[in-house]
Order: sequence, then structure tokens, then C-alpha cells
Amino acid sequence: MTNFLYNIDLTVFYFINHTLANPVFDKFFPFITELHNWIIAYTILLLILLFKGGRTGKIAFFGIIIVIAVSDQLSSNLLKHFFQRIRPCNALNDVRVLVGKTSSYSFPSSHAVNNFAAAVFFLKLFPKYKWVLLIVASLLALSRPYVGVHYPSDIVGGAIIGSIIGYVFALLALKVDAYISERGNIAGKYKQD
Repeated sequence: MTNFLYNIDLTVFYFINHTLANPVFDKFFPFITELHNWIIAYTILLLILLFKGGRTGKIAFFGIIIVIAVSDQLSSNLLKHFFQRIRPCNALNDVRVLVGKTSSYSFPSSHAVNNFAAAVFFLKLFPKYKWVLLIVASLLALSRPYVGVHYPSDIVGGAIIGSIIGYVFALLALKVDAYISERGNIAGKYKQD
């Protein structure tokens, strides 16, 4: 059974890494997979949350910092070392590698864990943006096998783990938001009396 699943993983990997290859994707996916290309956009979004997002935006601002810290540490420092799966760029000879190779382990994809954690966290707090959030997280995850550094199962596993983390922290953030709102209503009621 393990060989069967691995063969499916390899087939899908080669489809993404080889069959889908074209000059447009060869520029697009390496660009979006690099974190430093997103720093300005992330900074602007976080500042909008903090200064223009109201109470929920402020909770989301602090919440996402915790979500990413937890998801990144869990995936990069715990799960990768537990599973110790070698990356396809280091295990296979015919991989199209479009970014720098790394010796870190492959499962789960931290890009997928972190981006799905953030997407699910934000979509629970701001549901009208759910499609944008899910499409961006999916494209970032898909970029990883395309550039040759993760198997498809790494990104699927990462998406599931990240979604669970994002969902749990979103529920906590919504409880905090409701608690603060309730406390504000009680305080307002006492002022009126």
C-alpha cells in the first residue's frame, strides 16, 4: 500500500514539475514561492488590520502572529524532524529545481502549513474574503512541487495541518472578540444607568 501511494505521489509530482512546465509558470511560481517577495504586501495587510480593522482587526493582527509562530514551529521544528522525508530535489535525479535546494526535510511543507493556517484563520474572521485567501494559499502550496522542493503529499498534508491550526485559533479569536464585545456592552449599560 505504501508503494502504491508513493507512486501516485510521484506521478502527480512529475505532472506538476514536468508536464505543467512552461515559460510563464517558470517565472510565476518561483516568484510567489519566495517569502521576501511578499513582505511588503504582508506588512501593508497587517497595518490595515491594526489601524483600520476595528476591534476584530486588532484581534486578527495579534492572532495571526501567534498562528504563524505556532504553525511554523510545529511544521519546521517538530513534524519535519519526526517524519524526516527527503525532498524530491535531493532524492530524485530528474527534478526541475527552480529555486535553491535545501537540506531540510520535506514533510510537511511549511509554506502550505503557514499559508493555510493564515487563510483559514482569516476566512473565519473575515468570511467575505474566503475565495481570495484560499486561492492564494493554494497557489503558494502548488508552487512548491512546481519548483521541485516538495511532493504533492507534502503540500496536502501541510494544507490539512495548517487548516486545523487556523481553525482552532480562529475559534479562539472569535471567542476573544465576543468576550470583549460583551464586556463593552456591559460597560456601556452601566454608563447609561
